[in-house]
Amino acid sequence: MILQTRLPYDPDTARPLPNIGPIPMSEWLLADEAYGAQMAERARLLAERREDVVQLDPDARPAADELLEVVLENLPAGFSRSGETVRRPDGETVTLDRDDPLGTLSRLVQEDLCILEKRPGSDEHVLTGALLCFPASWRLSAKFMHPLVHIHIPVADYDAALARRVQRLFDGIQAGRPLMRFNRLWYQDATLHQPVSRQHRPGAQAESAPFFRSERQCLVRLPRTGAVAFTIHTYVLERETVLGLSA
Repeated sequence: MILQTRLPYDPDTARPLPNIGPIPMSEWLLADEAYGAQMAERARLLAERREDVVQLDPDARPAADELLEVVLENLPAGFSRSGETVRRPDGETVTLDRDDPLGTLSRLVQEDLCILEKRPGSDEHVLTGALLCFPASWRLSAKFMHPLVHIHIPVADYDAALARRVQRLFDGIQAGRPLMRFNRLWYQDATLHQPVSRQHRPGAQAESAPFFRSERQCLVRLPRTGAVAFTIHTYVLERETVLGLSA
């Protein structure tokens, strides 16, 4: 199991949906105590199941290239860069592969990264690319190249009014001013890669589930292409640990 022992926020505090607020660009990407273990799991998934965890529409390649550059410009403490080589907090060295921007990102940061673009003729942002190693009960193949409303099926609270609010939020994001929210989920299984939908996985009751899973989700505008990066930093803690944090 790959577990954390702390969260960068109080899990008991939350705002009404979409539960989001601004953060400094310097706080966008994080490397926590599970960095090395999560990165090893990402490497395994990329080697064994790349088609399940990486998708990129050819027309989204400029956004993927820009996302790699923006990440490189905002790597958190513990990273160092020399030309086309990056040294990670765990001491591993990554040579940048410009022909594979999402694959390169998978070897750099803990965050999963999704690219959403508002294509001509569409009123909504569409998921045009993603590195998604640690899905929480959704499958990339089912959401790829679909708009926000489809992506949020079957979220019960995501009604038409909320969909309009979220789309206005995406339209209004400014470069250099990311937004952050987090969710709170209870799981029976601590496995990070869980693409099975909620309808088809064993139920987890908040009163008894052994693991607490939380996604720190950020929205970042890419200034050149105008795409929005939706990034997900996944935390999994034992029940006793998170209840202690909340005490």
